[in-house]
Amino acid sequence: MKENIKEKQRKGMIRDIIILGIAIVIAIILISLFPDKREVITASSWEFFIEMIWILPAVMMLMGLFAVWVSKETVVKYLGETSGIKGIFLAIFFGALPTGPLYVAFPVAAVLIKKGAKISNIIIFLSAWACIKIPQEMVELKFLGLKFMAARLILTIIFVVIMGLSIEKIIEWTDKTKMEAVKNNAGI
Repeated sequence: MKENIKEKQRKGMIRDIIILGIAIVIAIILISLFPDKREVITASSWEFFIEMIWILPAVMMLMGLFAVWVSKETVVKYLGETSGIKGIFLAIFFGALPTGPLYVAFPVAAVLIKKGAKISNIIIFLSAWACIKIPQEMVELKFLGLKFMAARLILTIIFVVIMGLSIEKIIEWTDKTKMEAVKNNAGI
């Protein structure tokens, strides 16, 4: 069992290194093709790197604390398979609260999945994090008016929920199809 986990981690690490290598090669090619953009590319890449260095350690610490302090039973109860509409509303609420960049939400989502959260609630959480922010709603209200803010918010919530539930069904259907294919190949 432990060898299987270590092998998975090793394969994931190799995949990540290959993707990083491909990204670096593409960046070098693009810089070579467009030398006038070199300064802008390196400056924005450096800024992003510095931002990641400042934010990610804090995010990883919070994820560690979250993993220890929030029990699996709590996650399953409020965001798991039996959470129903309550889980959907909580996913929207927890996604709309933070104001950080979207890449901060992915470690949170990973911990929630490991603790038993339903896929649709994870999709809704990530989508809400990306599309629905309380400060953003206040800015929309001020500059675009109540009618626009309410219409966009309501439509966003509706489509985020539809998307989350649809993706979950697609994943379930794909998993079921794979299992049937395995059974057919095994002659069961």
